[in-house]
Amino acid sequence: MTPLAHDRYCDEIAHQVGLLRSVVTSGADLSVTVPTCPDWSLERLVRHTGGALRWVELMVRTRAEAEVPEEQVPLGDGPEAAGDAAALDAWLAETAEMLVGTLREAGPDTEVWAWAGIPSSGFWARRMAHELTVHRADATLAAGLPYEVAPDIAADAIDEWLQIVEFVQRTMPHDEAAELVGAGRSLHLHATNGTPGLHAEWLIELTDGVIVWRRGHEKATVALRGPLTAVLLAFYRRLPLDSPELEVLGDRELLEFWLARATFG
Repeated sequence: MTPLAHDRYCDEIAHQVGLLRSVVTSGADLSVTVPTCPDWSLERLVRHTGGALRWVELMVRTRAEAEVPEEQVPLGDGPEAAGDAAALDAWLAETAEMLVGTLREAGPDTEVWAWAGIPSSGFWARRMAHELTVHRADATLAAGLPYEVAPDIAADAIDEWLQIVEFVQRTMPHDEAAELVGAGRSLHLHATNGTPGLHAEWLIELTDGVIVWRRGHEKATVALRGPLTAVLLAFYRRLPLDSPELEVLGDRELLEFWLARATFG
């Protein structure tokens, strides 16, 4: 599928940071453990996410030809004071303004180092939109708040994730994703509330080389069904398969096998 427009990603980055800021300022305990990232507190998650945005902003602004070490990013780890929601909020606001401005100025086709074989500012706009989409889910789950995401963004996040798994299989033979092979096995993702025209269904075929996938309604070895947001979160291992809004039909072990080996994000 064709990615969304560059400006759509820029708009979504600004929107997602605004929603993440609302979690930070909601009165949530910043020291609480994030259930979906148990090595992190909510504050550590927020600092990680904002730091990733600043890292990308620096690379796009400087037209980096190689990966920039994270320790070279100014304020990449956030404000000095720990546990200060107001300082985190201000830092996130400044971060979003910087990144969105830099991405809009660069447009989608500026050459910039990237790790997925797509060395462009457009790659980073898309990647950061979905980085935010998923880590905001982590934050809202930790804070006990409701979560929803726009259908076009949710569907594109699944597309991008499948492209990343395919890239990893092609270029990193020792990664666990390389185990996702086997002719005759397939997965089907089915959003039961798909917006007309969005075609929010996917068929993923495990071949002897790299995965093959496409949008569409087709029979598979196992199917994961539910509202689009729930399917997205389950596919990113943010929602248990036993959640009441989800339904697994067919070979559940194959779906669990996929989720255990497609671990990026």
